[in-house]
Amino acid sequence: METHRLVITEDLNQYGNLFGGRLLSWVDEASFIAATMEFPQCKFVTIGMDKVEFRHGVHNGAIIIIRSNRVSIGKTSVKYLVQVFKNHSDPDHVIFETTVTFVNVDDEGNKKTIVE
Repeated sequence: METHRLVITEDLNQYGNLFGGRLLSWVDEASFIAATMEFPQCKFVTIGMDKVEFRHGVHNGAIIIIRSNRVSIGKTSVKYLVQVFKNHSDPDHVIFETTVTFVNVDDEGNKKTIVE
């Protein structure tokens, strides 16, 4: 799945770059949407992100691309590789990458088998 975000003034840190926390929120949201669209019967919660390393700054007005692709599935959990790109002009230039893990839960928050 691919989505886009426009970086605006409210998304910037004190140095004029995209605030890392904002990007993490967008990454979590994009991968959650990918998981929910792929497994609509499931109730996913985020349980973790792998390495968090920001490779390049992003400035006001940039349009970023967020790609989420499933990399593995277990009995109760699913993982998505999320890659962020600055724009379409250099589609191989990853500015951020992580793996997000979700677990399917029941109404009480207990792990539940993923329904495909």
